[in-house]
Amino acid sequence: MKLYDNDFAPSPRRVRMFIAEKGLEARGVRITRVPVDIAAHETQVAAFLEVNPLGEVPVLELDDGTRLQESLAICRYLESLHPEPCLFGATPLARARIEAMTLGLMFRIYVPTTQAFRHTHRFWQGRVTQIAEYGALTREQVLAEWQRIDGLLAARPFVAGDSFSFADIVAFTTLEFGKPSGIRLQPTQQHLSRWYAAIAARPSSKA
Repeated sequence: MKLYDNDFAPSPRRVRMFIAEKGLEARGVRITRVPVDIAAHETQVAAFLEVNPLGEVPVLELDDGTRLQESLAICRYLESLHPEPCLFGATPLARARIEAMTLGLMFRIYVPTTQAFRHTHRFWQGRVTQIAEYGALTREQVLAEWQRIDGLLAARPFVAGDSFSFADIVAFTTLEFGKPSGIRLQPTQQHLSRWYAAIAARPSSKA
């Protein structure tokens, strides 16, 4: 298989962390990384648009040429092939809780984080029409959501419950992605800080 990848974007990083947590390479599953330079507009050239007409990474290309888009779909596919260790929940209730938390993180935190980055960071100057006020508003929204997550972590070790899951991967990569936009851990967020340190200590965080 091939993974069309980027070192800095959060979505492909989710897949790399997932692959590392699964230990797929150690189990003989060969996934070749194909670097795609977003800053150099490589996602918009004709060759890559044949791979993904949306011009986005990650893309997982199977050995028969089938291509899968979206980090969630890719990780679900890999989980179905290699169910252990289970990262999407071992019971219907666990799966529902992980799904709910993952969707909440994606829509309430990750998407606004991308907008804060797009509208406030110099990387996007000249690439898009930036509205600084909107970027600042989404940044405040995200900071409030992380405060809410800090409260949830007061009662459990991981974002979706007692076990590490795909939801933790989404949360960790999203929090890391927020740094260029000034979205960081706050001094009062002791529970979120404890969780962050625990995830950062996992080998997969370096994937």
